[in-house]
Amino acid sequence: MAAKRYVSTLCSTALTLVLLAAPAIAGWDPARYADESTLEFLTVSPDDGEHWSTVWLVVLEDQLYIRLGSRAAARMNENTRAPIVSIRIAKEEFADVEAIAVPEMAEAVAAAMAAKYSTDVLVRYFDHPLTMKLRPKQAP
Repeated sequence: MAAKRYVSTLCSTALTLVLLAAPAIAGWDPARYADESTLEFLTVSPDDGEHWSTVWLVVLEDQLYIRLGSRAAARMNENTRAPIVSIRIAKEEFADVEAIAVPEMAEAVAAAMAAKYSTDVLVRYFDHPLTMKLRPKQAP
């Protein structure tokens, strides 16, 4: 009886680990997007309604990051759905993505942008007040 209970507990634990490791959004795989140049994100403003912004992206340690200029950052800060945005990337659209400010990643993301995009030699001198990590919406 103890062996049966042990196997049941082991199977339950394994299933829990698989469910926790699975992405919250089917098809979400940042590694697949590492070679993409841009993504679009949708914000909703009380004044302007819906707006799709196009930005560069980088993938670091299997996480998707964006660096926003002043206008895109303002749209993100006014987003009535915050922290949720929709994104379009690689001909896919994801409706429930969390956009999380990660100022501690600003330097690493800026360095990755410089390495990935040759025109960053000019763009890096513009103001980028917001660095964000994009991930599937987490369950409450």
